[in-house]
Amino acid sequence: MKDRSTLRLATLQEALASGGTLHLRDAAALCGVSEMTIRRDLNAHPHVISLLGGRLVMAHTPGVTPVYDLNEQQASHYQIKSRLCQRAQRFIEDGDTLFVDCGSTLMPLMNQLGAYRELTVITYALNVANAVAPLPNVRLVLLGGLFYAASQSFASDAMTESIERLGINKAFISAAGVDVQRGVSCFHFHEVVPKQAAMAAAMQRLLVVDASKFGVVRPAYFASVSEFDVIVTDEEGAPTLLHDARSVSSTITAP
Repeated sequence: MKDRSTLRLATLQEALASGGTLHLRDAAALCGVSEMTIRRDLNAHPHVISLLGGRLVMAHTPGVTPVYDLNEQQASHYQIKSRLCQRAQRFIEDGDTLFVDCGSTLMPLMNQLGAYRELTVITYALNVANAVAPLPNVRLVLLGGLFYAASQSFASDAMTESIERLGINKAFISAAGVDVQRGVSCFHFHEVVPKQAAMAAAMQRLLVVDASKFGVVRPAYFASVSEFDVIVTDEEGAPTLLHDARSVSSTITAP
């Protein structure tokens, strides 16, 4: 299996040797495998070829900077994200009002909410809303505004005020970057307002993030590490990295 992956990467490198790009579906067709297989190959060798906005490019191409692709983020580290959400679920109690942001990390958690008698979910994310809307036990509060297709989320000038009027038991927050010195960050600046407002209003703030995000800084800063009550992550080394964030009450690692 490993040899096949190596051969596919070699084929893709040859196709990209001229410095161009290759669409993901074309890369899959070239190698005779599924798009998901190509994604797995790239995730296993991130320093060889990058997937940016649905297109493959050599990782060393000058001027290449990461962009956010929702489908790519959902596929990345999915099994780890599922384990993280299983751990995060233990903080939920019947009757809770939950704030859930638009990060792909939290999507597996939505599949677990049917086990409760009654919950309220507050979100500005269309993908989250679509996941919980069919659940008869969940009351959905969807915060609207201008729609951003890249992240399947909404933003408005009135969002802070709307969140301040709501009682939130737990705020489940994801991130694209976590750094002890430079804080917690995401790709999109329009996410900063709802994340910060929810953290200010919530009784408990939980950061759910896989360890690949540690030591990474993204453009939109929204919190310091110490502002979270609980950090749910997947690597035993994470507590060492977070050693200076002494006000964090708990770091939960998923095996």
